[in-house]
Amino acid sequence: MTITPYIPDIDAGDLPLEERAYLRLRQALMEGVFSPGAKLSIRRVAEALGTSPMPARTALRRLATEQAVDALPSGTVLVPRLTRAAFQEVSAIRAELEPLAIRLAATRLDARTLDALATVVAEHDAARAAGKPEVFLQKDREFLFGLYRQAGAPMLFSMIEALWLRRGPLFWDARWILMGRPPAAAHRHDQMLAALRRGAGDVAAQELKVEIERMTAFLLEALPFEGQAAAAPRQARARR
Repeated sequence: MTITPYIPDIDAGDLPLEERAYLRLRQALMEGVFSPGAKLSIRRVAEALGTSPMPARTALRRLATEQAVDALPSGTVLVPRLTRAAFQEVSAIRAELEPLAIRLAATRLDARTLDALATVVAEHDAARAAGKPEVFLQKDREFLFGLYRQAGAPMLFSMIEALWLRRGPLFWDARWILMGRPPAAAHRHDQMLAALRRGAGDVAAQELKVEIERMTAFLLEALPFEGQAAAAPRQARARR
């Protein structure tokens, strides 16, 4: 399997080339640019990043150390496929840590930040309507991480990033299924923003917890997982 030939750039300021390459590849994994099972060779990653092999090699090694990818003897890395149990574990931890970040951020948000996040939500909805899954997933991450950064808790933020490194590829595989869900059933972004505007951080945190738990239940039913036979179609099961 070949990798996606385009890895989005990031605003990394004057960071060294190796650090920039690492951050770009890390963000691409979080946003689901790569599918589970994708093999990422040093050469192909370097081509996608537009760099020499050395920054690509360093980035892949760092991600393997973080267990975001699995290293192969050849130097190539493999984007892991989550088992059902691993996905449930990742989701359960997300459902605790991410609402905590929302509660911490709630007292630090100003009207300007909330207005900017509302624009991101509108762009997320537009991407769904236009059938653009890459933008759809990107804007989902941009909205949530825009809130998490306001929490003033760098250790918590790093833990959340690590979880998203694991869930990103699976969500890319599920992109069309996710986009096909009714908006009201899929995301609670509008409800979260409304709660945050009135200073109800606990309510916003609960909205996010509900979103994560509902999404988890939906994907556990809709997707096959590593080592598991494909799930029966939802409509077929509904008729039984």
